[in-house]
Amino acid sequence: MEDWLASGPARRPWRSGVLAAGALACAIASCAAPVPTARHASATPPALAPAFAPAFAPAFASGNAAPRQEGEAAGGPSKEDLAKQLANPIASLISVPLQFNYDQDIGPADGKRLLVNVQPVVPISLNEEWNLISRTIVPLIRTDDVPPGEDETGIGDTVQSLFLSPVEPTASGWIRGAGPVFLLPTASDRNLGRDQFGIGPTGVALKQSGPWTYGGLANHIWGDGDGGAEVDATFVQPFVTYTTPDAWTYAVNFEATYDWEIDDLALPVNVAASKVLTMGGQLVQVGVGLRYWLEDTVASPEGWALRFNFVLLFPR
Repeated sequence: MEDWLASGPARRPWRSGVLAAGALACAIASCAAPVPTARHASATPPALAPAFAPAFAPAFASGNAAPRQEGEAAGGPSKEDLAKQLANPIASLISVPLQFNYDQDIGPADGKRLLVNVQPVVPISLNEEWNLISRTIVPLIRTDDVPPGEDETGIGDTVQSLFLSPVEPTASGWIRGAGPVFLLPTASDRNLGRDQFGIGPTGVALKQSGPWTYGGLANHIWGDGDGGAEVDATFVQPFVTYTTPDAWTYAVNFEATYDWEIDDLALPVNVAASKVLTMGGQLVQVGVGLRYWLEDTVASPEGWALRFNFVLLFPR
């Protein structure tokens, strides 16, 4: 099948480099990680952007965790604590988020897409001062009429991020982490991915104050187009969450992806509510949300979309 990734205007290395440096500096200093989207109305954008909706996870190593409540049993964190830790994408916790996304009005045939992001988070304690957090996104995709007249089911490209993060926050309370991000060409069909290896920087910075968590995640990925489509995309994801004493979390975030190859921006806003609870002895977080595309490209969905989150928690 003809590659649906239409060629865009000439690349602007200095512009993408400046934005990448700025996004990473913003993430480490105070706010906002990313990924490229596919670019043709006849194909499915490979779901690469790190999805936020409180899908950040429970305990493994020490550090970057919400403080234990007074009077709490020594056996482990409370559900409220876990909910706050899930709002931190680089918490020293283990979780397996499953994020279900339904999008519509994709391309000229108004195609539909069901996307399930499997997003294991594994923190590793390097020493008393540093943690390494691995965040993986493996997309499972089902499309209808994307490209027009075709249906696809399979795996998309994998995004692997590694964050080196200090155990202790800064004196002003900021939690931060930075490292490399990799785009791995694991798609089972060229319509489900970019057929391209990519690499770049990623960073995150956030602050937790009482029930509030706010900050941002950012990254930039380059790929030279050898064997596939060129990749030159910046992702910025500012977020804010509010957690109640009974472990409800209300979240708002933006997932902005700018594709420098075509000079176009995809910008959805997500609003979600979730709750930590126990199901059959297993701690989980269950959530539901709405997404609206404020800005869309020829390859992105339009209008309203749905999101459902189911997160397995493994506190120690």
